[in-house]
Amino acid sequence: MSVNVSFIGLGVMGYPMAGHLQNAGFATCVYNRTTEKAKRWAEQYKGTFAETPKQAAENADFVFLCVGNDDDLRSVMYGEQGVLAGCKRDAIIVDHTTTSAEVAIEIAARAQEQGNAFIDAPVSGGQAGAENGVLTVMCGGDDAAYEKAKPIMAAFSQFTQLLGGVGAGQRCKMVNQICIAGLVQGLAEGLHFAKKAGLDGDKVIETIAKGAAGSWQMENRHQTMWRGEYEFGFAVDWMRKDLGIALDEARKNGARTPVTALVDQFYSEVQALGGGRYDTSSLLARLEKFDN
Repeated sequence: MSVNVSFIGLGVMGYPMAGHLQNAGFATCVYNRTTEKAKRWAEQYKGTFAETPKQAAENADFVFLCVGNDDDLRSVMYGEQGVLAGCKRDAIIVDHTTTSAEVAIEIAARAQEQGNAFIDAPVSGGQAGAENGVLTVMCGGDDAAYEKAKPIMAAFSQFTQLLGGVGAGQRCKMVNQICIAGLVQGLAEGLHFAKKAGLDGDKVIETIAKGAAGSWQMENRHQTMWRGEYEFGFAVDWMRKDLGIALDEARKNGARTPVTALVDQFYSEVQALGGGRYDTSSLLARLEKFDN
């Protein structure tokens, strides 16, 4: 039996993710606020596009979304032309946007009222992970719905995990971003120290990367950081959005996150330097500005 899917949101993540679905043999219909981009995707991948979220969802067994934030998600889900207005009964909605847990729970309740399951499923792996189809997907929702969606998500992921009920995926993504923030700041300070000490950056990293200090950030970002190259990757603006969500959740659940709060402020300084679209590794640029 053929499976029809739709994908809402063709940003740097959604565009290739939807492409992987189409290439995997799932009949894919896309929607994007900029229709020209949706048309371009349809031409490139031989899929179809819709003029509204409702139209995209109407024939879909699975509706995937990857938009900007809570407000963006609500704007495509609700209303006469929204996803919920178009979903057939028993369709499964999978949201890959990084949002608050609250909006996931809210939309899941609305979806359930009309016979649709909702899975919050934020991703990690960045633009490169989306393009190469090797994302990690953190899910919250119903077991049965997750098991149905898992083989579809395999088109663009290397690992998926159900963490619990609706909202658990978003909370896991918060943990992910909290850990990244501390790691990148530590790497930035280490490289800054190495420069001040007159060390060879490549040799330092080659020496320590295989030990306890090693990380994905170190392996994939140390060379560009050393050269001061930041015009790529996961933008500081988006990281601050994610950290804001995590810090807000921490205030609600009582978690103490002093390092995360501090790094969030460091990122605000990078924004003030004009680096809102810089990669998150640009924390080193903030340290080096004090040398000038």
